[in-house]
Amino acid sequence: MSGDNRWQGRQRRIGLTGGIASGKSSVGHFLIQQGIQVLDADLYAREALAPGSPTSRAVLQRYGVKVQSELGEGLDRAALGSIVFSDPQERTWLESQVHPFVRQRFDRELQKQAEESLVALMIPLLFEAKLENLCSEIWVMYCTPMQQKQRLMLRNQLTVEEAEQRIRAQWPIDHKRELADHVINNGGEPWSWRSQVNDLLK
Repeated sequence: MSGDNRWQGRQRRIGLTGGIASGKSSVGHFLIQQGIQVLDADLYAREALAPGSPTSRAVLQRYGVKVQSELGEGLDRAALGSIVFSDPQERTWLESQVHPFVRQRFDRELQKQAEESLVALMIPLLFEAKLENLCSEIWVMYCTPMQQKQRLMLRNQLTVEEAEQRIRAQWPIDHKRELADHVINNGGEPWSWRSQVNDLLK
């Protein structure tokens, strides 16, 4: 579904996204093994919330000691998550603090990688954060919503309600699939996505 909202430059930029627990990280690690530079939005989001950062201070000012880590001036990410995943208004506020920083980090890293012919951008909230124009093509990792919930509960040791809250915090995976240039099916046999990724890299 590529179009005017895609990167039009010389460099091939793969935007890798999908629902939570759909397998993005596995594909990201695989791309790194193939020698491809992978830029990770989650890493930049963690930087945005690092102890002492402007965003971290804003979070502490808004929520106080209930999100402060017992180990020091950092944030209790689990406590923060319980707030923002149960309240869409608070999640929107947090994203308004984090997303501009993430965008700046992508812009900076892409400048450093300007000579690379291919770069991958791993962005869970690619559509939600309106970062399509960083990418020349968008790959969406797909599994069924039920598989997504089961994997998330197992991976993060969450209750059904907690897993459903996190899934609802993102656009529905079926909607993301409609917006993709390429869909990678990760709902079948383990590692079956590898052949699909290899075909897309050709």
